[in-house]
Amino acid sequence: MKALTYHGAKNVKVENVPDPGLANDDDIILKVTATAICGSDLHIYRGKIPGMEHGDILGHEFMGIVEEAGPDVTNLRKGDRVVIPFVIACGQCYYCNKKLFAGCESTNPQTGTMDGRGAIMNKKSSTSGAGLFGYSHLYGGYAGGQAEYVRVPKANVGPIRVPDALADEQVLFLSDILPTGYQAAVNAQLGPGSSVAIFGAGPVGLMAALSARFLGADKIFMVDHHAYRLDFARDTYGVIPINFDDDDDPAETILRATGNHGVDACIDAVGFEAKGSALETALATLKLEGSSGKALRQCIAATRRGGVISVPGVYAGFIHGFLFGDAFEKGLIFKMGQTHAQLYMPELLEHIGNGRMKPEVIVTHRLNLADAVRGYEIFNDKEEDCRKVVLTPSSRPIRASALAPSLPGGRLRAISLTRTTRTMPS
Repeated sequence: MKALTYHGAKNVKVENVPDPGLANDDDIILKVTATAICGSDLHIYRGKIPGMEHGDILGHEFMGIVEEAGPDVTNLRKGDRVVIPFVIACGQCYYCNKKLFAGCESTNPQTGTMDGRGAIMNKKSSTSGAGLFGYSHLYGGYAGGQAEYVRVPKANVGPIRVPDALADEQVLFLSDILPTGYQAAVNAQLGPGSSVAIFGAGPVGLMAALSARFLGADKIFMVDHHAYRLDFARDTYGVIPINFDDDDDPAETILRATGNHGVDACIDAVGFEAKGSALETALATLKLEGSSGKALRQCIAATRRGGVISVPGVYAGFIHGFLFGDAFEKGLIFKMGQTHAQLYMPELLEHIGNGRMKPEVIVTHRLNLADAVRGYEIFNDKEEDCRKVVLTPSSRPIRASALAPSLPGGRLRAISLTRTTRTMPS
């Protein structure tokens, strides 16, 4: 089969690799119909993620048709159309029973040189977090979905069937960025009348803006330095754009606009590759700094006392300029971490089916899998006003059925929203 493989920083290739096969009785083999390039994939592309090996297949946002199912797969059969969450969870361990699926102890084996540690530095004897598709051997070394076929383990937990009335692009982002943006907004405790500042107008930041507006936020600031992304967010989600190329202290601007109190919450959708100071850049180059702290410092400054800082952006290692004392002085709450995608997917699918969420509007580029290398270049270099790239292994992506019955306002009728996860204890 064809797949997009890693061979070093800014060196990815579409090449022939062996077809995947069933390894466990609860696996499925998925024929991929659509996959996307995620901002987190760019961390790998730029050579920033350790634990990558030559030939690793990338991609953790994908969906498709079940091609084969193991004998212990109870909820799916050949021909089912499903979206796959990027987090691989067993559904039965200590953390899965708490519905903290990204903390699953069973899917990132504590063997080999990476020892299932993820990005944690001071692991001691704590158990591993969940494995992830296409995201280095720190997270299990699972092959990703930027391929014609992919093996999906733990297929009774997570994959969600989607109705034929919805096109691939409408539901594809259930795999990662939509639940990630939604969890960020939920963690920020947003509701009717609340205010929020979102740092980063990439795909996750845009999904956070969608979710913030959906949850009733009244005032949304968005900070980025790409004018085309800010313009889109303003026109689509009604954000107040702040371009930090023109405003070198967005937090001060946000404070002045809120009576010097700050917003109820900030969402850091940038992560460890935030554009930091010259000193931080030098320290990171020398491996003396794990991440830039600039976005977090801005979040701390822009949030009101007693407010929340929600961090969906990926961080790794240590940060010298964290200003923990400022956070203590202001009594801030921090909520962060990988997304518990399985928790939110059924709810979000229903919102998409009812027309209340339209995540597909962020897509700007549609390419064949054979052109994936160019897709990475366009997305990484912010060429052609690129917001999101969708790849299809064939030239015919699945579209919504023209015969789908509908109600006024575009709502879909009689859609089955069956979740394929086992029932979890409350």
